[in-house]
Amino acid sequence: MSRQGNTQRTATQSSGELIDSGDIPGGGTLHLLRYGDEYSIQFRGDELMGSRDYSSEQALATIACDRLGNTDGRVLIGGFGMGFTLGAALAAWSSASVFVVVELIPKVLEWAKGPLADISGQHLRDPRVSVRLADVHDVIAAASDEFDAILLDVDNGPDGFIRPHNDRLYSAWGLRDAYGALRSGGMLAIWSAYSDANFVEMLETTGFEVDEVRIPAFRGCEDEWHTIWLARKPATGGRSLNVPSGPKAIVVAGEDLIG
Repeated sequence: MSRQGNTQRTATQSSGELIDSGDIPGGGTLHLLRYGDEYSIQFRGDELMGSRDYSSEQALATIACDRLGNTDGRVLIGGFGMGFTLGAALAAWSSASVFVVVELIPKVLEWAKGPLADISGQHLRDPRVSVRLADVHDVIAAASDEFDAILLDVDNGPDGFIRPHNDRLYSAWGLRDAYGALRSGGMLAIWSAYSDANFVEMLETTGFEVDEVRIPAFRGCEDEWHTIWLARKPATGGRSLNVPSGPKAIVVAGEDLIG
């Protein structure tokens, strides 16, 4: 999810046209707004996803696929948003791949087939894609050695900004569930609005080999960054606990994110 409202503009309901609203299970409401030709999904006045710039959401898929080095596989995408991560994944992985999209909020999927159909609706019609209306944590916890990649763009990062329940995904036991859901050599890729050294340590303690990639918050930005963590399960299936070295910090220019 892109937080453009904090960088490119202050997106408020009063200055945009309210298209629709949708309840969040457990409490809260999402709002879909239109600003001219652009759309914005907001929570409490903060933009969670926008159609203006989405390069880091695409990078979540393209960089993960590139690091895996194998374009065939079974991929779980947690959080549909406006479909930019799914669209990039469909382009990056092969026609033999399978994609499972998990979205918690029914209205988000309705918008994809309605007012946002021109932006993302076609992705859901791809025969490689199946959609589950569920909590992605529960889907991950129920899986075992099932996915080659898990791509998560849920909430603002490791802290549950939208929904406290999202903290389960990024807790020590939530990361252990993700580790178990991945096949040997699989990749857990996580989008965040910020870096977090403590979270990197948790990933490493779980057994992942971790790289941190910094992405410009929007194209042309030089002083605000989003973070993608690439956490790989060792190919042997072993657990590399107490990894001695820290993550490699890699800066990727916005124009180079998409092939």
